[in-house]
Amino acid sequence: MSALLAFENVAASYNGAIAALHGVSLEVRAGDFAALLGANGAGKTTLLKAVSNLLPAAGGRITSGRILFDGRDVTSHSPAEHIRRGLVPVLEGRRCFKSLTIEENLVAGAVGRGFGRGQVTRGLEVVYALFPRLKERRRVAAGLTSGGEQQMAAIGRGLMAAPRLFVLDEPSMGLAPLVVAEIFEALSRLNREMGMTLLVAEQNSSIALKHAHHATVIENGRSTLSGAAADLAARDDIRDRYLGGKVAALA
Repeated sequence: MSALLAFENVAASYNGAIAALHGVSLEVRAGDFAALLGANGAGKTTLLKAVSNLLPAAGGRITSGRILFDGRDVTSHSPAEHIRRGLVPVLEGRRCFKSLTIEENLVAGAVGRGFGRGQVTRGLEVVYALFPRLKERRRVAAGLTSGGEQQMAAIGRGLMAAPRLFVLDEPSMGLAPLVVAEIFEALSRLNREMGMTLLVAEQNSSIALKHAHHATVIENGRSTLSGAAADLAARDDIRDRYLGGKVAALA
C-alpha cells in the first residue's frame, strides 16, 4: 500500500538563512495514527506547516526534498486547496474565533470545505458525540470557554471539514491531564471507529505513545528514530535519551 503522506529527504529554512529541517524522511499510511515526538524547537511545527504548505506564510520554504500527499507535491496546492482535498490541519494554540459561539466556530470548518446544510448537520452530530461538552456549550462565545473547550472546538472545526488526513500540532499544550486524556481518547476513537488517518506532533510523549501506532522522533530538525509506538515506549534507552524518561506504561 502506498503512503497517503510521504516526506522524502525534506530540508527547510526560514528567511533563506535559518535551517529548520535537515533531510527528514517518513511515511504515513492510510488508517495510521502517527506521532511526531520531540522537544520544543526540534522542528515538529515546521514539519507540520510544510505538510499544509503554510511555511511560506511564516517566511519559510522547503529547500530540498519533497512532501507528497496522495501522490502530489504539497507545494503545488494552496492551504485552502489542501483542505478541500481532505488534508486538514489544527495549528497549535487553540485557535478559535473568540467572538463566535462554539457552534459558529464548528460550522466555519464545514463552510471552508464548501459543505452544504446536510453535511453541516451530520458533522455537528459527529463532533457533539465525540465532545459532549461542546454540545452543552454550543451557544457560548468561544472566548468565554475554558482552554480545554477551546481546544476541543478547534479540533471539532477541523473535523467538520471531513479530513482524510488530520494533522494536529501539540493538542495537549497547556491543558490539564484529564482534558489531555479526553482529547487523545477522542482522537483514538476517530482512528479506530472511522478509520481516520492522523499525524500528531506532541511533546507529551507518554500520551502520544499510548495512543499512536507509529512514532518518529525529531531532534534538531532531523528524524532520528522511527518505529512502532509500543516498541519505542518499551525501550529504556529511548525513554532516557529522547523522551526524558517519562514514558508511562501503556494501558
